[in-house]
Amino acid sequence: MNVKICSLSKNKTIMTQNLTELFEKAVVASKTLTERPSNEDLLSLYAHFKQAKEGDNGEAKPAMFDFKAIAKHQAWEKLKGMSKEDAMLNYIELVKKLKS
Repeated sequence: MNVKICSLSKNKTIMTQNLTELFEKAVVASKTLTERPSNEDLLSLYAHFKQAKEGDNGEAKPAMFDFKAIAKHQAWEKLKGMSKEDAMLNYIELVKKLKS
């Protein structure tokens, strides 16, 4: 029984490493898009990137009149509770969509 648990744990580690590699490639690809994404897509990319890298938003709310920072903060805040792995997957899928 312990062998299977260790094996599953090792496989999850390998899958996470592969996901991380795909995520990093998607980050690079996002910087070479031929067309500028919509503001909504840019916010989604930002939020999923931050969630994948840092987890839930723990930053203080931005100043009241810093509308760009507020939009970014709110987009990231909406992903509260999402796993880093799911955030990476969503980021990868969005970049694929934007490249097509």
